[in-house]
Amino acid sequence: MSFSIPKNKKELRQNLSLACEALLDKKAEDLQLLYFGEKSPLTDCFIIATGTSDPHLKALRNNVEKTLKENNIEILSKDRFQPSGWLILDAIDFVVHLFSKEQRENYALDHLWKDAEKLTPSDL
Repeated sequence: MSFSIPKNKKELRQNLSLACEALLDKKAEDLQLLYFGEKSPLTDCFIIATGTSDPHLKALRNNVEKTLKENNIEILSKDRFQPSGWLILDAIDFVVHLFSKEQRENYALDHLWKDAEKLTPSDL
């Protein structure tokens, strides 16, 4: 049985979809969502994606930020770009984590948060 985000979270589902589309438009790799629901007081969902280089990560972050702003989705905080291989964009209800392949393997958020429901953009 597959999991889907609850129907009463329509706005969250729409916002996640917009963010995922923005990432896919810029060729994000291995895009995955971790849905927490009531399991976490911090946020409802993580979007995790991989970029192929620091300039690619920056392009991914810029496109998501632009898309969220255009759709009046509040961004609580964002990383200043530093070539660290990990960028974060906090949109309150969800957090976007953009990793280089090496840093994604190193931090392994999808394994760290193993109690979360794993989704793909097509599940939205």
